[in-house]
Amino acid sequence: MGTKNIVFLVVFVCSVGYFLYSVRALIRLLTLGKSENRFDNPILRLKQTLVVAFGQSKLFRDMAPGIMHASIFWGFLVLFLAIVESIGEGLIPGFSLRSLGPVYSPLVFMQDLFAGLVALAVIVALYRRYVVRPRRLDVDKHGKRDATYILLVIMTIMITMVGQNAARMSMSGIEPSRFLSAQFVGFFASRPPDQIRLYLEVFWWIHIGLVLGFLNYLPHSKHLHILTSVPNVYFSSLKPKGALNRINLEEEGVEKFGVSDVDDLSWKQLLDGYTCTECGRCTDSCPANLTGKLLSPRKIVVDIRKRLVEKGHLVLRGKTQESATTSEVKGPLAKTLVHGYISAEELFACTTCLACVQECPVNIEHVDAIVDMRRHLVLMESNFPPEVQVVFRNLENNFSPWALPRSSRADWADGLNVPRMSDSPKIDVLFWVGCAGAYDARYIKVTRAFTALLQRAGVKFAILGTEEKCTGDSARRIGNEYLAQMLMKDNVATLNGYNVNKIVTTCPHCYNTLKNEYPQFGGRYDVQHHTDFLAKLLQEGALKPTEKLDKTVTYHDSCYLGRYNEVYDSPRGVLKTVEGVDLVEMEKTRSKGMCCGAGGGRMWMEETEGNRVNIARTEQVLSTHASIVTTACPFCMTMLNDGVKAKEAADKVEVKDVAEILLEAVQSRP
Repeated sequence: MGTKNIVFLVVFVCSVGYFLYSVRALIRLLTLGKSENRFDNPILRLKQTLVVAFGQSKLFRDMAPGIMHASIFWGFLVLFLAIVESIGEGLIPGFSLRSLGPVYSPLVFMQDLFAGLVALAVIVALYRRYVVRPRRLDVDKHGKRDATYILLVIMTIMITMVGQNAARMSMSGIEPSRFLSAQFVGFFASRPPDQIRLYLEVFWWIHIGLVLGFLNYLPHSKHLHILTSVPNVYFSSLKPKGALNRINLEEEGVEKFGVSDVDDLSWKQLLDGYTCTECGRCTDSCPANLTGKLLSPRKIVVDIRKRLVEKGHLVLRGKTQESATTSEVKGPLAKTLVHGYISAEELFACTTCLACVQECPVNIEHVDAIVDMRRHLVLMESNFPPEVQVVFRNLENNFSPWALPRSSRADWADGLNVPRMSDSPKIDVLFWVGCAGAYDARYIKVTRAFTALLQRAGVKFAILGTEEKCTGDSARRIGNEYLAQMLMKDNVATLNGYNVNKIVTTCPHCYNTLKNEYPQFGGRYDVQHHTDFLAKLLQEGALKPTEKLDKTVTYHDSCYLGRYNEVYDSPRGVLKTVEGVDLVEMEKTRSKGMCCGAGGGRMWMEETEGNRVNIARTEQVLSTHASIVTTACPFCMTMLNDGVKAKEAADKVEVKDVAEILLEAVQSRP
């Protein structure tokens, strides 16, 4: 073993040792989080990891930067063996992967190919960051310097690898497989062998030094995600996207609910903080942020990481209010995540539209963390927007957000001969009307239209009438888990008492809650949204559109129907069955559609910051020049109606439900 090998052995051992020490410290911080089982269903988790982490599937939702980032990621996967070969050469004189035989030539070809792709991707990344400067990359100076440093290090690693290869080939002959490196052999053509060997050593030491330095820099930088993104995707939630975690409100000895500080979060939520790439895709898709609100999903997650580092090391050293220094008591230990880093205004600006989660390339679960912090504010501090107090009182007294008596819940059905479950009818499906469908004057028309379609199709259905209560969606997402669970358990008892199996509803919020959250409380039903149900009736021939409607129509995707439950095609399919309907899409549509602004309990809150979300969405509607905007959600209908009126376009654009459009076309029985 030569001097080079001995020196490198010392450098290598120290580098790996310090890296493992840093990783151990990060893992210890994760142990401050609450326990959570994320080890179930390993096959499904592995599949998810292959698609999202290694396949980089979510990055390609923004194609150009997606290709750029994927090139760097896949490049390092391919170039990993080149790094192994360099390390082996440093430890063992004459080490080479040529022993791989016929595999070696294709391997080095791929290494050269991806070295070029990575270098090109770095140039594109620097151009975007400093010339194009998209809004989502507008970060603080430290973050910008950090990103630039990493990009320059990656570029230098590629250059020195190609330089090594070119120097070797100038001494031993051209290898056709190293097509990129061969282009630089001419640089060494007229140089003496000793000088070429010096170049080779310089390139090698810079290359491996940067690799080891990069490795040890990662645990202390925002690029920690390079280490944690794959585990984070593997451990990401397998529960339905529309289901929030249940709090056990009856657990003995528990006096604190929700999240006020990082040690109230789960270890997975803390891992989310490590994994944030600060790419800004979440914030760039957030309707609250886009309309001038304080909320930034990226900031929420980054704040979790900052607070964990600030408080975690003190806690691990056994620091308490009693044992800490004065500066520690007045500083880190005096603060909490909520209020100290994240304000109530930020948390209550969230519409829970799930756009941030949808766009995150590493499956960070922003909405769950936001709702957990809302739960603390509501349940522990009684801290929530004042107008929400009226909603809570109505839910407690009338079992709906409206200040209307429970006794009038079925008044919408007067004269329609709609049976109730209490009449013990033999039915195929229970029609869950929902609070808006029962009380909102505009949406009652949708309820009656859907009822007419069910009757014309010959469907045997019934309603609960006055026995139906709010599903608890708004209460739960605002943060009042206690009130939400009370409503949920009452409804489950009623539904199970009637042995209900199949439910159809016109409200995506009811649909999502009944389908994805009621199983947490023993309510397991076959739940369908009315657009799915109508699409099936049309397919079976139970309904046949006979009237032509010459209208240009655009469709607004409800977040709780689309992103939460991936129902995109049925509403459009129903509309397309109507002759004469010209369906045009908005720029932001389907999984990239923009929220109407009513989700997450925002339906009942005032917007006091920035611009109104529903106005921004209405402007997108108007840009299509459609004469009708269709919805499949009562909240969306209200918000769009208000938006159209605010834009003084009510005489140009009608807001209708998919069921209303279909009923116009089904004027006679099939």
